[in-house]
Amino acid sequence: MNSAILGVINLIHESDEMETLTASRCLATVPFGARFRLIDFALSSMVNSGINKVGVFAQTKYRSLMDHLGSGKHWDLHHRQSGLFIMPPVTDDVNEVRRGDLYHFYQHRDFFARSTHEYVLITRSHMICNLDFEGVLASHKASGADITVICKEQTELFGGRARKVQVDERGRVTAMQDHFGRLESDLVSMEMYLMRKELLLELVDTSLAQGQDHLVRHAIMSRVDKLHIQCYAFEGYLGVVNTLNSYYQNSMQLLRPEVWKSLFYEPGPVFTKVKDEPPARYAEGAKAINSLVANGCIIEGTVINSILFRGVHVRKGAVVRNSIVMQNGVIGENGSVNHVILDKDVTVGRSRELYGAEASPFIAMKRRVI
Repeated sequence: MNSAILGVINLIHESDEMETLTASRCLATVPFGARFRLIDFALSSMVNSGINKVGVFAQTKYRSLMDHLGSGKHWDLHHRQSGLFIMPPVTDDVNEVRRGDLYHFYQHRDFFARSTHEYVLITRSHMICNLDFEGVLASHKASGADITVICKEQTELFGGRARKVQVDERGRVTAMQDHFGRLESDLVSMEMYLMRKELLLELVDTSLAQGQDHLVRHAIMSRVDKLHIQCYAFEGYLGVVNTLNSYYQNSMQLLRPEVWKSLFYEPGPVFTKVKDEPPARYAEGAKAINSLVANGCIIEGTVINSILFRGVHVRKGAVVRNSIVMQNGVIGENGSVNHVILDKDVTVGRSRELYGAEASPFIAMKRRVI
């Protein structure tokens, strides 16, 4: 086990541009890939890298987060030697809750102080990838950097929004800008930062004393010329999922076998909350072409280029194309959907037709009957 790194999944001020998908849940728990939630990828990468203590800093709409993570047993984080800790805001004051992540780190400083880990790895939940943090730590030590930021050179973000990074010939970061900046670079930050725990606590105290309370914008970006910030180049698959369009486009990418293999099995498996359900059942005459179909589904109609979560029922004569149907959805007899996203427990009535577009899919909120 890699006891040198303390894991932190930072959900403070995460993007909320997913329309009804984040109306009652935080971005981290948006369902993805037929069985998973967005947070599963960062958490699984940490566990596969030997990180045995992880703190999840929540801010708003975290009931589904607590329900999904539970005690951490599905990620093997429920033993005496390990732990999963959910850190909600320490106050109900709206003005305090809205403050930046450094303020929330300060309010939970005992979590850091009581840890014996030398390093802290801070990640977000909307970067969909599978990577080995042990390699990042080795690179961090070899470079002598104060902070290592994991980056990916990628021109196509499928509608996602990411921070731009510029580096010199030695890989040292020379500039960082938000996604709306004018920095001409195809190198994007994966919002994963590795540093010594003492440096993080120093940045927390110093920044707050100056009236600054955002880790990246204030503590890191403003100190690019003072700190040695090194880029670690990631070579695997990256999906930036923080807008509705990026959610749909990255979901459709999972239908490519090479993407599925790279994301879910290399360098380790992705874990999620286990739900015991029977295998998917296909009635006589049913068709499923180039689709992800989770366990518990009943397919009586036709499914093409689509993703079906657990317990979805596609009734006789129904056709599902280029769509995402979440848990317990029902497509009525002779119904038809194309380029749609149906949240959990949505029912599409008999012979009803729903159509969206690839660039603007139709979306239905939870428990809606259409």
